[in-house]
Amino acid sequence: MTHGGTVSTTFAKSVADGVAGSLAGVDAELARRFPGDPGTRQPVHTVYVPGDAITAGTPREWGDQALALLDAHAPDAEALAGVLGIDAALAGPVLARVRAKLEREPVEDLRIDFEDGYGVRADAEEDAHAARAARLVADWAEGEGGPAYAGIRMKCMEAAVRERGIRTLDVFLTGLMEAGGLPDGLVLTLPKVTYAEQVAAMTRLCEEFEKAHGLAHGRLGFEIQIETTQSILGPDGRATVALMIDAADGRATSLHYGTFDYSASCGVSAAHQAPDHPAADHAKAVMQAAAAGTGVRLSDGSTNVLPVGGEQAVHDAWRLHHRLVRRALGRAYYQGWDMHPGHLVTRYAAVYAFYREGMARAAERLAAYVGRSGGDVLDEPATARALGDYLLRGLDCGALSSAEVTEASGLERARLEELAGRRAPVS
Repeated sequence: MTHGGTVSTTFAKSVADGVAGSLAGVDAELARRFPGDPGTRQPVHTVYVPGDAITAGTPREWGDQALALLDAHAPDAEALAGVLGIDAALAGPVLARVRAKLEREPVEDLRIDFEDGYGVRADAEEDAHAARAARLVADWAEGEGGPAYAGIRMKCMEAAVRERGIRTLDVFLTGLMEAGGLPDGLVLTLPKVTYAEQVAAMTRLCEEFEKAHGLAHGRLGFEIQIETTQSILGPDGRATVALMIDAADGRATSLHYGTFDYSASCGVSAAHQAPDHPAADHAKAVMQAAAAGTGVRLSDGSTNVLPVGGEQAVHDAWRLHHRLVRRALGRAYYQGWDMHPGHLVTRYAAVYAFYREGMARAAERLAAYVGRSGGDVLDEPATARALGDYLLRGLDCGALSSAEVTEASGLERARLEELAGRRAPVS
């Protein structure tokens, strides 16, 4: 009932205030645990190179090898379309972007590996390689041609290798400070996590290093590698990956699925260990639910089928990798591991085609949503966030240009970020 142009109500303001007071703790907890996307670029892949094999020229060498494979086995748009099944109209723009990417920035994210890909070495040898890794990462951050993101994968927190892993981390980070400070694109990876307490230990190491060098609290973050069954399901039956994110106390940057370790821990035979195995899909679905809204990102694993040998072997490996990358993108895994320079060809081809083929439709739907002009799909705010994020990811990876996205949607990047719910990145 209305009286004099106003509506009638029953609840006194004190009731609403009381509800707000009772939920203040929940409000604070939601803000702390689920801050949303960090608002920064996410690399589309990660390349792992052993600590003894890495050189300053490794990223350029990977790009050159990828270009050579492309020239030899898919030299033009028609050939690329035939090998990968890309739509003929897309193949030309995709190939042009793949070539440009391999020439300009072949590796987006590089992890210098001191774990499985490196093995057990004499302490003096690993110390020297860790110190060299620091110099390389510092030089890449200062120059051109290096990866936008780089760091190390240390040994895990299990008793047998814990002390060595901590020392390598210390040598590497201390070397970076001596070289001028921690670069913006620094990434650290903690492998083979089984208990949340191991994540808490890594968090303590980060805190101690920050205090020792007068760094801001929270400056150091790290990736958690999910490659054990215990990181998905604990001995008490609880899903444990969320506990690990919590134990990182805001420092977890991403969850990386480890295809082969996880598959082996599930008893999957070697011939069937792959990113699309049902065991992998289950693990990644748990990771996805645990990370949703937290700002912690996801990365798929890798295939060990390499594009080497004769043309048929290269084409078969490319088709497999391309299919796996496309499958991951459709499941909202926007990053994955690449184990060979030839994988860069199909990584970028799959990523660029994914965004280019859907750009016009996504832009049309977002424009209709913003303009409240209807259309054949009734989108809600949550879908608008997904549409905005899709276009932003396409821009970030180089699949799309700002001009074509603005022309198609009528929206500038700042408006896309607002619609996608991206918070301003912390400087």
